[in-house]
Amino acid sequence: MSAGAEEVRGPGPSASAPPASPAGPAPSEGVPPGAPVLFKGGTVLTMDRAGVLDPGDVLVEGERISAVGGELATPEGAVVVDCAGGIVMPGMVDTHRHMWQTALRGFGADWTLTQYFVFYYLNWGKIFRPEDIYAGNLLAGIEAIDAGVTTTLDWSHGLQTIEHGEAALQALREVPGRFVLAYGNLLGAPWEWSKTREFRAFVAREFQTRSDMLGFQLAFDVTGDPSFPEKGAFESARELDARATTHAGVWGATNDAGIALMSEHGFMTKDVTYVHAATLSDDSYQRIAASGAYASVSTESEQSAGQGYPTTWKLRRHRIPVSLSMDTSVWWSADMFSAMRSTLGADRSREHLEAHSRNETVVSNALRAEEVVRWATLGGAEALGLAEEIGSLAPGKKADIVLLKNDRSPAMFPVIHPFGHVVFQAQRGDVDTVMVNGRIVKFGGELVGVDLDKARRAVASTVEHTRRTLGDEAFRAAMHPELPAAELIPNRYTYTDWDGGRAATRRGAGGPR
Repeated sequence: MSAGAEEVRGPGPSASAPPASPAGPAPSEGVPPGAPVLFKGGTVLTMDRAGVLDPGDVLVEGERISAVGGELATPEGAVVVDCAGGIVMPGMVDTHRHMWQTALRGFGADWTLTQYFVFYYLNWGKIFRPEDIYAGNLLAGIEAIDAGVTTTLDWSHGLQTIEHGEAALQALREVPGRFVLAYGNLLGAPWEWSKTREFRAFVAREFQTRSDMLGFQLAFDVTGDPSFPEKGAFESARELDARATTHAGVWGATNDAGIALMSEHGFMTKDVTYVHAATLSDDSYQRIAASGAYASVSTESEQSAGQGYPTTWKLRRHRIPVSLSMDTSVWWSADMFSAMRSTLGADRSREHLEAHSRNETVVSNALRAEEVVRWATLGGAEALGLAEEIGSLAPGKKADIVLLKNDRSPAMFPVIHPFGHVVFQAQRGDVDTVMVNGRIVKFGGELVGVDLDKARRAVASTVEHTRRTLGDEAFRAAMHPELPAAELIPNRYTYTDWDGGRAATRRGAGGPR
């Protein structure tokens, strides 16, 4: 280490940064522009041609990575982050999240997709005010960077008015993360609102200069109506030089007819992201593959809500590139570790199921942990058109970096299979340090420069507004949908001879105790 460099030893929930010396600040106090930061001595997953460096170093100067390698020289005045025993990886990328719904976190835990549609699209979507969009986005953005998700696409389909859109943007700008606002309005026709004077003025005002810190897309779905009204929305995307993101292959909602219409009218390009893509025909998958576009798979959502079986097992066969997403915190969270784990499990489960149906046995897994980590990092960057800037650790790339290290966790050592460790062992509580665009936003397990209390107050206001507007009875009914009738399978093994029929009586009263 050169003279004048400051080493910050052993970051983690059990350790705090030492006092800053005249040579340089501790990361927890913020790093002035131009102060180099050296992530030193960790297992580095570059997601680049350099592969895995163990141990390895990553040097950040300004907003960018200047060097990746082993035993890098420490520049004068650098802050050194001790990464020994930890994993250094690119920031994760979530390519589809309804951030505004985070203000009602967990409200729909027992919903199906139908119940989600009834609540938001038919009954209550209209009650959300601009301040409620702001509250959800603010909390969702903070949660994302806390979990090591440095880039999130906000599939923001609650923007009923331009004021709602401005509130969404305000929240995103207050969080030190990288975001893409995918503008949508679930209560309006996209071929109409995307062409209004007010919307065009909003885009011109807010996105006159495009930035990799705050991007812009259009978010809308294609219903399969033979008249293809969505043509106007795709035309708007082209006129605004914006990508489009659409929920495709969602059981009961969007299907092959929508894909065919997009293809026939020339709107299937690499600038469209297909979210879920779970219930399409081989022909539709082939059209997507030929366009060079990405899918965004939300495995936890697809497994639980009912869009269709998580489809990576088909996407791989059709050579459709994959990115990962978390969908909405009205069900789930910003935890991309959960996304990786559930995706790998669902893919392998389907492989085994298909093999068993043929009376065969899978003897070697087709999908590996490394590929799933790639989907969560570089795959997401590619899907958003940001791969030249983020998604891997390489000289010249923007410095979006995550350190996984938790000296208090017995599950965080030893690190033998680093990709397997990220997918199956690590969790959001092990995210020690997060850097976005060269700025440390989390250190030692603690967020830096984030007002969590402000988000808490804003969300509390939204919850109170929602409960008051729905009324207590409707609020409880929406949160606890009626259980469907269950058809129990008769069991001839009742053992009534030895217990006088008591077992049968207990089963009739709710099952054995």
